Amino acid sequence: MEFVRVRPGMRAPRAGLVVAIGNFDGVHLGHQTLVGRACALAARLGATPAILTFEPMPLEFLRPAEAPARLMRLRDKALALEALGVRILAVTRFDARFSRSTPAEFERLLAGDLRARAVVVGAGFRYACGRAGSVDSLRAAGQDLGFAVEVVEPVLAGGERVSSTRLREALSAGDLGLARTLTGRPFRIAGRVGHGQRLGRTLGYPTANIRLNRHRVPLSGIYAVRAQVAGVTYPAVASLGTRPTVAGTEPWLETHLFDFDGDLYGRPLCVEFVAKLRDEARFASLAALTEQMHADAAAARHALSTDR
Repeated sequence: MEFVRVRPGMRAPRAGLVVAIGNFDGVHLGHQTLVGRACALAARLGATPAILTFEPMPLEFLRPAEAPARLMRLRDKALALEALGVRILAVTRFDARFSRSTPAEFERLLAGDLRARAVVVGAGFRYACGRAGSVDSLRAAGQDLGFAVEVVEPVLAGGERVSSTRLREALSAGDLGLARTLTGRPFRIAGRVGHGQRLGRTLGYPTANIRLNRHRVPLSGIYAVRAQVAGVTYPAVASLGTRPTVAGTEPWLETHLFDFDGDLYGRPLCVEFVAKLRDEARFASLAALTEQMHADAAAARHALSTDR
């Protein structure tokens, strides 16, 4: 997949793109349907399926205190979209200048800079400063500027709309089954293993540590997980949070792989969340923490053995 930074005066690497627009945080079933429609339309037109997304996400810039926890980093989002058939990922920087864009300016970006032949959006799509642009105004602009507009209706699961908000709520509640229903796959976090405090090793539970580099995460606690390293999957137990017993402040994902003996420092690791075991807790002593780690490991093995 080709990565394109959208900026004033740029031109898309090829003409005739079919562009799906959105944040695509979590790449849930609604996003997958949107992308599927764009890919199908591109195939019919002999065009190239593309995505236009925003970095940071608009609410992260406009009202950062209210911005929700990210479900995916940009890199993970790109990999998920590529797997769905997207060939070009166009990313525009959402900053003060872009936030002041008029509907006409955004429409010209699609027709001129991105050279769109067709645009695919969700039914509630809004754009430009003050959310002034709508699906109707986008259709009218497309008639004038030469691009078609396809609108995708919401996808339902359990009678309710699939959305990133609903996915975050499921993860926050520890409902990994619902999260899997909303995305069609287990929730994953991937990253490169870094150096932690090595406390787990001294307690008999060496962990592969991924620093999440974000202030908020969509879930926290102790989990039964599956960890993938170099194409091999290991049963594991993981802690995601700020490590209250050792006075941590930033969120880390710490994963103990069962039946693994090796050095993971610097290697990419993908963690699939299977079941939540408990919330984070502060323990009065390392001995008490170690006892709980034994219980967590046993609970994780049991949860993984029953998840088929």
